[in-house]
Amino acid sequence: MKIRQVLLKTRQDAAQHLQPLAAIEPQLVTIFGAVSFLTDAPFIDAVWQAFPGAAVLGCSTAGEISAEGVSEESCSVSAVHFSATQLKSVATMLSGMGDSRAAGQRIGSELSSPDLRAVLILGPGTQINGSALVEGVASVVGEGVPLTGGLAGDGGAFRQTWTWGAQGVTDKQVVGLGLYGDALIFSHGCFGGWEPFGPERTITRCDGNILYELDGKPALDVYKRYLGEYAKDLPASGLLFPFAILGADRKSVGLIRTILGVDERSGSLTLAGAIELNGSLKLMHASTDKLLNGAEVAAEGARKMQPGSGEGLAILISCIGRKLVMGQRIDEEVEAVGAVLGSQVALSGFYSYGEIGPFSAGGACHLHNQTMTIAWLGER
Repeated sequence: MKIRQVLLKTRQDAAQHLQPLAAIEPQLVTIFGAVSFLTDAPFIDAVWQAFPGAAVLGCSTAGEISAEGVSEESCSVSAVHFSATQLKSVATMLSGMGDSRAAGQRIGSELSSPDLRAVLILGPGTQINGSALVEGVASVVGEGVPLTGGLAGDGGAFRQTWTWGAQGVTDKQVVGLGLYGDALIFSHGCFGGWEPFGPERTITRCDGNILYELDGKPALDVYKRYLGEYAKDLPASGLLFPFAILGADRKSVGLIRTILGVDERSGSLTLAGAIELNGSLKLMHASTDKLLNGAEVAAEGARKMQPGSGEGLAILISCIGRKLVMGQRIDEEVEAVGAVLGSQVALSGFYSYGEIGPFSAGGACHLHNQTMTIAWLGER
């Protein structure tokens, strides 16, 4: 397995900077960049020309992750040459939020195979039900195949995001990568670090990922009362106060839902993933230290699953909400993960509008919000 990386600070002379990566004849190239990169035709052409035989998988971001830490208005490019692992890149167009589960099923159907060992999946960050997408993929490939990935970003604007896959670069595409064969070593980790506060609320009216009422009252009105002065900055300020989903025993099940949009007319909140009628939830908040500890926990989970030297590529997908809370200390999150995984691991990734992965080895895959989620690719 060979890995080469570059962090592009400008789109100029991209072809020249990509040449050292092309020299290893990669089968996989990941592209995590600002919207300005994924909407620039000369840059897109330069990537296709540099890696004509590779599967290209990527998306626009709310911040780029590389060995240098966290950056903005840049592009993190990683090239991987596998010795024995086989790859398959697929894509499907998303016709709207209601198509999310079916889109996942289409991706799963194209990737499903007895020797499928893992799936990486990237979707648009807006107009999508991320949890339905994950359920669609899992319903076809089976719960035993780990899914990791995330939803694209656009720097926090929540207007238009982009994914890069088998059908090129578009704003309505779900892209997937299947990894096949016993040579693959795939490990993962996922953790948050947020804490619930305030009373629990019952979901008395919802539709998929649209929350209309809490305790019989307009959800937006209830939410605004909690936010106080932060309410004037909605929907952006909603990233600082996500919801914890509670189980039948009124305890957290580990799932968090972020607010992606508000509708003043209907008094509703659009969440990143689905919720259930008559379910319960609580608001959450976090501190920088707790989020850093959560990143370490995610890395330790991935490390425990990884045998041998641990060489490989780690794709870190962290939520934009964590980035907003940590502010100037955001690089510490990547440093914490790198310290656990070790110097032989190449780091890449992005800040997202939703993260995809299992909580633990063998566990079911979910859409998460506000987590650090890690996908670690290696070979025997």
